[in-house]
Amino acid sequence: MSKILIRGAWVLGGEVRDVLIDGETIGAVGTGLDAGDATVVAAEGRVLLPGLVDLHTHLREPGREDSETVLTGTRAAAVGGFTAVHAMANTFPVADTAGVVEQVWRLGRESGYCDVQPVGAVTVGLEGKNLAELGAMHDSAAQVRVFSDDGKCVDDAVIMRRALEYVKAFDGVIAQHAQEPRLTEGAQMNEGVVSAELGLGGWPAVAEESIIARDVLLAAHVGSRVHICHLSTAGSVELVRWAKSKGWNVTAEVTPHHLLLTDELVRSYDPVYKVNPPLRTEADVQALRAALADGTIDCVATDHAPHPHEDKDCEWAAAAMGMVGLETALSVVQETMVETGLLDWAGVADRMSFRPARIGRLAGHGRPVSVGEPANLTLVDPAYRGPVDPAGFASRSRNTPYQGRELPGRVTHTFLRGRATVVDGNLA
Repeated sequence: MSKILIRGAWVLGGEVRDVLIDGETIGAVGTGLDAGDATVVAAEGRVLLPGLVDLHTHLREPGREDSETVLTGTRAAAVGGFTAVHAMANTFPVADTAGVVEQVWRLGRESGYCDVQPVGAVTVGLEGKNLAELGAMHDSAAQVRVFSDDGKCVDDAVIMRRALEYVKAFDGVIAQHAQEPRLTEGAQMNEGVVSAELGLGGWPAVAEESIIARDVLLAAHVGSRVHICHLSTAGSVELVRWAKSKGWNVTAEVTPHHLLLTDELVRSYDPVYKVNPPLRTEADVQALRAALADGTIDCVATDHAPHPHEDKDCEWAAAAMGMVGLETALSVVQETMVETGLLDWAGVADRMSFRPARIGRLAGHGRPVSVGEPANLTLVDPAYRGPVDPAGFASRSRNTPYQGRELPGRVTHTFLRGRATVVDGNLA
């Protein structure tokens, strides 16, 4: 493989350095490095991060290739600066067997744009009744370590306990979609002032918080790992903070859209803002930002949820829930966390690369920008600012809540094991 010299980048926002990529690894880090026969990437004013890692992506394949495929989803991930994503299990068929997770894993390897780590279902068919083949999925070629019924809550306490006990044997983690189903029957948006004024069924914060409270207690009882998906309320933050103060093995993620958008946007009745969990209040947004800054929330995860046009271009009640997010995630984090002074770029690397890779036990990713490490890297131009145009997305779907909105930052280059997958903002 050829050599690439990244010249004059801010390494994690700290010091200006040259970084030499030699094959699949970082060969040298310093100043005034000799380019020799290397291809030079001028990176003055840009920030070099370890490749981003997403713990929560929906790639839809197999079964909903009209929304996304592993190929189009990994292209979108690369454009967004991601070198690894965890693909959720709510496919058709469900990723609840070794055969299905291996299929997704192999499609990811074939794509070449981004590593794909399948997430196995906790229960057969996501039905919440019987445990799926957790051991077989872990022992498969895909080596599944994260299990989730995301899209549905594992609401049966006995099933949740058994799952936590099972994965403890191989240091796995259960990623819970915290949503008490009876409390959210007919829910259309966050329960509060706006839902009352609009006459839409409310989704109370306690529906999320009650499941989190139960599951952190179960994780402590079993001595296993639980990860809270797309945490969205101030009360959830306090529960996770309390659990961590006890020393329990609890981690949590927040989505970019829950860091920026509020339920006030639902007044437009535009289904692009319909998402699960729902957009919450400004007070919740501020609590989530503070918790991400102080480390109570471990990481940012996109919950990239692509849908075909017809599933969103309809009346609110009939619309599907979810937003695409891979290609805009880093920009939203820059706006909400970096430009507000809550995180520096080293903090961004921690929350979007180091920690998610550690939670998912993902080898080769979330590593320092230092000699001998895998050359999984993301180069960002933080000075860029421009409107979001979904027509140019690499994703097959266009259901973004940011269309026309001006956001900062742009990924100019992404490298997967030393090979450029994105060059000057375009797929290589």
